[in-house]
Amino acid sequence: MKPKQVFFCIVLILAIYLPSCVNNNHEKNDRIVVAIPADAESLNPLFAFSFQEVNITELLYLSLVQHEWNDSDGDVKTSPMAAKNWVWNDDSTTITLNLRDDINWRDGHKLTAEDVIFSFDVYSDPDVQSRFFGTFNKFYLEKDQHIDLQKSFDSDNPYTIKIHFKPHSNPGLVDIDPPILPKHVFSNFDRKKFVQLEKGNDSVTCGPFYLSKWNPTQSIILKADENSFLYKPGTVKELIFKVIPDYNSRVTQLKNGEIDLMENVKPDQLSDLKALNRIKISAVKGREYDYAGWNNKIDLFSNPKVRNALTYAINREEILTEYLGNNGDLAVGPVAPIFKDSYNHNLKPFDYDPQKAKELLASDGWEDINKDGILEKNGVQFSFILNYAGGNPRREFAATVIKNNLKAIGVDVKAEPLEQGVFMEKMFTHKLNAWLAGWSVPIPIDLKPYWYSDLKQGSFNLTSYKNSTVDELLDKIEKSKPGSLKNELYKQLQEILYQDEPVSFLYWIDNNVAYNDRLENIKITPLGSVHHCWNWSVKN
Repeated sequence: MKPKQVFFCIVLILAIYLPSCVNNNHEKNDRIVVAIPADAESLNPLFAFSFQEVNITELLYLSLVQHEWNDSDGDVKTSPMAAKNWVWNDDSTTITLNLRDDINWRDGHKLTAEDVIFSFDVYSDPDVQSRFFGTFNKFYLEKDQHIDLQKSFDSDNPYTIKIHFKPHSNPGLVDIDPPILPKHVFSNFDRKKFVQLEKGNDSVTCGPFYLSKWNPTQSIILKADENSFLYKPGTVKELIFKVIPDYNSRVTQLKNGEIDLMENVKPDQLSDLKALNRIKISAVKGREYDYAGWNNKIDLFSNPKVRNALTYAINREEILTEYLGNNGDLAVGPVAPIFKDSYNHNLKPFDYDPQKAKELLASDGWEDINKDGILEKNGVQFSFILNYAGGNPRREFAATVIKNNLKAIGVDVKAEPLEQGVFMEKMFTHKLNAWLAGWSVPIPIDLKPYWYSDLKQGSFNLTSYKNSTVDELLDKIEKSKPGSLKNELYKQLQEILYQDEPVSFLYWIDNNVAYNDRLENIKITPLGSVHHCWNWSVKN
C-alpha cells in the first residue's frame, strides 16, 4: 500500500485478500485468487478510501514513484516508476522529473506531464473532495486548499515536469506519489460529478493490471497488461479478488485451493493451516490500530481527565487476548512500534484500572446522585450511544466489552451498529459522538491530517481535537527533514496525545497472511499483501 495514501485510508480495517475460481490446471497456473471480506465501493483513485480499495487501485494506476518497505530501518525506500529519474535543486524547493515515454493508457493515449498536472489539480480541488484533499500543504495553495497550478508546475515538453514547493517546506518523494489520472478522460466530465463515474471510467488505466470485469458483491477481476513496462514473462496473468464475507468460508476455500491468499487469519487456526504443508503463513506487525472515538466538542468528552478515565476503564487486554489471540499490542498513541526511530518507547499502555477511572470521574464532578448506577453531573447522566460499522465481528466484540466495562464504573452505553456506508458518512461529517473505528498509519508517518486543529488541514480529525502545542509540533514536523530532530518531535507529539487521550487508543493489530505455496516471489510487508504483486509468479 502506498505511503502517503495510506494515511488516508480509514481503517475500518477491512483487510485485503485475493481469491480465484479455477476450471483447469492451465488457467490455475495463470491465475491467483485473493479473498476479500467485502466488495469495493470504488476503484476510482479519487475516492478509494479503504485499505482494500487503495491496494487494488495501485495495481491499475501508476504513480511517479514507488516504495518498498525496509524492515531494518522501519521506513520505505523509494525508486522510479512513471518518472524514470529526477533531480532536486540546491534548496530542495523544485524537483525536475523526466517521465518514461513508453506508458500508454488502455485506450492508446500516451501518459504525459499533462496527466500528472491534471491529477494534482483534481486531487486538490475542493469541488471534488478526493481522499487526498487537504494534504498538499507543501505546495503553493490557493485560499480554498486548491494547488496553485501556475506557481507549482512547469512543463516544456510532454515528458518533463518541474514541481515547485513552498520555501522551507522540506518536500520529499512521498509528496508526489498519488496515482496519475487520465486527463483526456476525466476532463470531459463536471468535476462535481466525478464521484458518479465510479465504474464507468475504471477501464482507462495505465498500471501493470487492468480491470477486466467487476461482478458486484462477487468478484473484481484484473488481468495483466502485457504492454506495461512492469510486465515480464511468468507474471501472474489474472488476479481475482473474490468477495467472501464469511470468515469460515474463506478458511475453507483456502484449504480446498479455491482461493490462494487471505489476510487476518485468526491465531487459533494457524497450526491447522501450517499442517497442510502447501499453505504458508506470513506474520506482519501492525500499523493498523483500533480506537474508541470521543467527540471532543461535546461536554461529555471535552475534558482530557474524562477521556483518560474511559481508557482506564476499558479492559483492552481482554479484547487483545480473547479475540485477537495476542496477535497485536496495546496502543499508547498513533505511532506504530514498527516505526522504530519515531516511536516513543518511554510511554506505557494505560492499565486496566476501574478504580482509577472512578477517581478521575469523581474529581471532575461525576457522581451517582440517584443511586441508580449511572453517574451524573449538573443534572446530565453519563450516557451515550457507541456506534460501529456492522458486519465487523472484532468491533462487535470490542463494543460489548467496552459497554460492560463502562457500566461497571457508572457509565451507560448503548452499542449500536450502522450500515457501513451510513457509518462512514456520519463519522466523516462529525455526526457521531462515540464510535469504534481504526486507522492505518501512513508510510512515511504523516499525522497532521488526523490531529491538526484546523479541520481544513486536519480532514481526518474526526474527534475535533484541538491543542495549540500539538499544532505547533505538527507544523515543525512538516517542515523538518527526516532524521533525529523529526523523530524527537514525533516523540514529543506522542507524549501530549498520551496525556490528552483525544481517543482511547486500543490496540495495534498484527496481520497473519496465509497463502498457497504455489505463489512465488511474494513479499508480505506493512505496505500490504498484494503490494507489487506484478512480481509474483506461479509454481508449475
